[in-house]
Amino acid sequence: MNKGLSNYFIEGLQGSGKSTTVNRLSKQLPEYKVFREGDYSPVELAWCAYVTKSQYQDILKRYPSLENEIVTKTIEEGEHRIICYTQILTDVEGFHKDLEQYEIYNGNLDKASFEKVILERYEKWDGQGQIFECSIFQNIIENQMLYLTMTDEEILDFYRRLKQILSGKSYQIIYLDVDDIRSAIEVIKKERSDENGNELWFPLMVRYIEASPYAKEHSLHGMEGLLAHLERRKALEHRIINEIFQEETIIAKNYTFTIMNR
Repeated sequence: MNKGLSNYFIEGLQGSGKSTTVNRLSKQLPEYKVFREGDYSPVELAWCAYVTKSQYQDILKRYPSLENEIVTKTIEEGEHRIICYTQILTDVEGFHKDLEQYEIYNGNLDKASFEKVILERYEKWDGQGQIFECSIFQNIIENQMLYLTMTDEEILDFYRRLKQILSGKSYQIIYLDVDDIRSAIEVIKKERSDENGNELWFPLMVRYIEASPYAKEHSLHGMEGLLAHLERRKALEHRIINEIFQEETIIAKNYTFTIMNR
C-alpha cells in the first residue's frame, strides 16, 4: 500500500448527497485536494473535452474570441489536451454543444477505446490525499449501460480489471445508498430549479436518458424511464461492490460513516 494519506471516491445515485458529502469531507480534511465533476481530474474526464493536438488547434481557430479562456482551462497530457469546457462561461452560440462531441462519454468512443482511456488513466494515477466526486462509478457506468449498451457481466468484467489496476493504491469508496429513488429525484428536481421554479436539471437528465440506444431499445421515457434506469444501475453498483470492492467500500445512509485509514 502507498504510504501517506488515503484517497476517497464518493459514489451513489443522483440525489444521494454526493456533493454535500464532498463538501463535508473537504472541511473535515482541509489538507486533501478535491476533484468535483467538471474539474480536471487525474482519473476521470466528466464534462471535459479529450482532444488531440490537431483537434485542439482546430477548436482555437473556431473560437478565437474564447482562446484565452480555452487555454486557461486546458491541461496537456502527452499527445492529448483536456479542456474543462463546462467551466468556460460564454454566450458564444454552440460552443458547449460543439465541445461535447469530444467527451469520452455519450457513446463518442467505442467500448475498447473508452475502456483503454479510463484504465490507462487509473494505471498512471498514484495520488494521495485526494477526494473524488463520482469518478469511479457514475459517469463510467452510465456510459457503459446507456450508450455502449454493455451487459451487466461485461461491466463487471471491466471493474475486475480496474480492481487489479488499483492494487497497491490507497483508497476507499464511500457509497451513499438511496432507499427511495423516486423521492430522491423529486428532491433534486426542486433543488435544481431556477428562482421561478423552472426545472433545470430534470429535463436535461431525461433527454440524456432518452437519447441513449439503451433507452430507445427498452422504451424508457420521462420519470418512469429514469427510475427504471436508476433501479438497474443501483442493483449493478451493489453487485460491483459486493463481488469486487467489498473490502474497499463503506456503504452509508444519511451521511453516516466513519473515515478510516486517514
